[in-house]
Amino acid sequence: MGQDIPARRRNTRYRWIRQLHLWIGAWGALAAILYGITGLVMNHRFGDGAWPQGESSETARIELAIPAEARASPEQLSLWLRNHQQLDAQVIRKGGPGGGEGKPAPKWTLSGGSAGSSWALEYVPGSESATLKHSRHSPLAAFNRLHKTVGGGLSWVLLADSFAIGMLLLGLSGIWMWARGRSWREMALSVMGLSTLVFVAVLGLALA
Repeated sequence: MGQDIPARRRNTRYRWIRQLHLWIGAWGALAAILYGITGLVMNHRFGDGAWPQGESSETARIELAIPAEARASPEQLSLWLRNHQQLDAQVIRKGGPGGGEGKPAPKWTLSGGSAGSSWALEYVPGSESATLKHSRHSPLAAFNRLHKTVGGGLSWVLLADSFAIGMLLLGLSGIWMWARGRSWREMALSVMGLSTLVFVAVLGLALA
């Protein structure tokens, strides 16, 4: 007799999930290499034996005169930069209250650009000018910036989101396929059980 209907359905489900696992792996293969290399590099960026992180060099420093209408808020300053300097601010940081006795005045920091070439503007509220810095980043430094989703623009953010979702699906589908046909005891005594134990132990130490 042939397979019963439930068995055929289980086999069909397995084939679909396995195919999905392969498709997602193919979609994110190059991204996995990029994120793996840059993650390893940035993981060793501190200490005496720190790995090279790439080079970033300042290429220009300009004092910009800031008109009165652009001094009202960081958003107004960002709008003025876009309309009059063709600089689209991707990150806006507002300094703390500051400005008290012996404390430095707060700063607004606006920055943008690409992974390989960036700019940053520092402005002290009330000032008539601001310092604009342009920087150039080596390929390794640029890749590290992309790892942190800095300078890639909206298209890179969307692509990186797809890779992140793909990693979640890879993990879930991988666990499902590994668990198929195994008992809880077999799972606990497998490499999956060992990796889970090590992950939980190391994570607990890191959070302690």
